[in-house]
Amino acid sequence: MIDGSAVIAIASDHGGFEMKEFIKTKLEAAGYSTKDFGTNSDNSVDYPDMIHPLAEAINNGNFKIGIILCGSGNGAQMTANKYPGVRAGLCWNEEQATLTRRHNNANILSLPGRFVPFELAWKITLRFLTTDFEGGRHTIRVDKIAVNP
Repeated sequence: MIDGSAVIAIASDHGGFEMKEFIKTKLEAAGYSTKDFGTNSDNSVDYPDMIHPLAEAINNGNFKIGIILCGSGNGAQMTANKYPGVRAGLCWNEEQATLTRRHNNANILSLPGRFVPFELAWKITLRFLTTDFEGGRHTIRVDKIAVNP
């Protein structure tokens, strides 16, 4: 479980902007602090411009957990997963959020800003934040994810 004192990094492109603002408001109302990496409007932008700084900050240990959004969630997830210390999972429902934390120890939640209702996105976010990594046999698998050059 991510405790309420953790600062949650959050970023989106224009396709996820409205949902990002909704999630950010819900997080802050629930007692979480956020660090917003942008974007700051629904004007068209390139998702890597916001996702790279967030993913780098997670990779470097500046934040433990992040939430990223774009229209489909795919581009944001692909960008974030370029960093060896990032495990970003695209989640469309609560069960995926549970499994990506429990089995994959995901540290970034990727949400599809154009494909799930806002209230469902909030439920997915809560599930992601309140599910612990199971460890055990999953630790061995997670340790094999990053490519070491």
